[in-house]
Amino acid sequence: MKFGAFLPHGWRLDLAGVDLADQWPVIIERAQRLEANGFASLWVNDHFHTVPTATQEVTYEAWTLTAALAQVTDQIRLGQMCTSIGYRSPAHLAKIAASTDVLSGGRVDFGIGAGWYQAEYEAYGYDFPSAAQRIGQLEEGLAIMRRMWTEDLASYQGRFFSVDGAICQPKPLQHPMPVWVAGGGEQLTLRVVAQYADASNFGSSPEEFAHKSEILDRYCTEIDRDPADITRSAVIHAVCGEDEAAVRSGVESVRNRLAHFGAVPSDDRMMGNWLRFAGTPAQLVDHIGEWVDKGLEYTILHIVDAGWNPDAIDLIGSEVLPAFDVG
Repeated sequence: MKFGAFLPHGWRLDLAGVDLADQWPVIIERAQRLEANGFASLWVNDHFHTVPTATQEVTYEAWTLTAALAQVTDQIRLGQMCTSIGYRSPAHLAKIAASTDVLSGGRVDFGIGAGWYQAEYEAYGYDFPSAAQRIGQLEEGLAIMRRMWTEDLASYQGRFFSVDGAICQPKPLQHPMPVWVAGGGEQLTLRVVAQYADASNFGSSPEEFAHKSEILDRYCTEIDRDPADITRSAVIHAVCGEDEAAVRSGVESVRNRLAHFGAVPSDDRMMGNWLRFAGTPAQLVDHIGEWVDKGLEYTILHIVDAGWNPDAIDLIGSEVLPAFDVG
């Protein structure tokens, strides 16, 4: 089992209340704390404004932040969960990712997806085509990026994207660049995962995770790929406290902070998802164990209150990660 964690960087209102001048120091401190606690990776979201509602609170741009984090960490891997194929041309994104991989000493986990946040697409002037078209863009984009990372002159002509003699220098330090394709769409997305991904991220429950993992296995078999070649991961949202009183306090802190800074109603669906698990370290170990029993290989935690409660990272690092064969 490997563990990653989302780094507070604004999108989930996780820097709300922190003065602008203090935000970068907070981000650095949390990144280094994750590294010190044995997390294999840290992750950022590729979004432009906050959720569940758009506010004037900060949301740092994913690849700018990834490149900066490469300079203030040493070993922890740097992922995006996940880059939207609709926000940058594939050739441009290939250059960004390759350059960042070199700057990080070969620590980028390249996360990509078809995009989903329609309100954000429209707010920033991007077309928001059908799901089938977005997944088609994802498939073509991955084909272009793979060529640019491995060929001197990359050419590709597709329905949505094309390149003609595109050069990507520097090439990534990693050969190959690890590609994470996020999304569990059963008809289209998991086919792309089977074709291109080294790892994937899907499922909102252990049962859903197992179901989608079985479908992915079938798609791998269809193209004669070993299903074991693809690491299976999921995001688990967690508020963790050392005892029941601390758990209750943590949940109340999350609710109050989001309501205050984001005008988020207490019954908001996304907030409910973030608070789906709240418990002690022992309870979190049991919760993750339910996923492991269904084949989970890589847990990516959203430690909901990590932006203003850094001790939550230490608690999970010292009492949850050691319960698993972390490697």
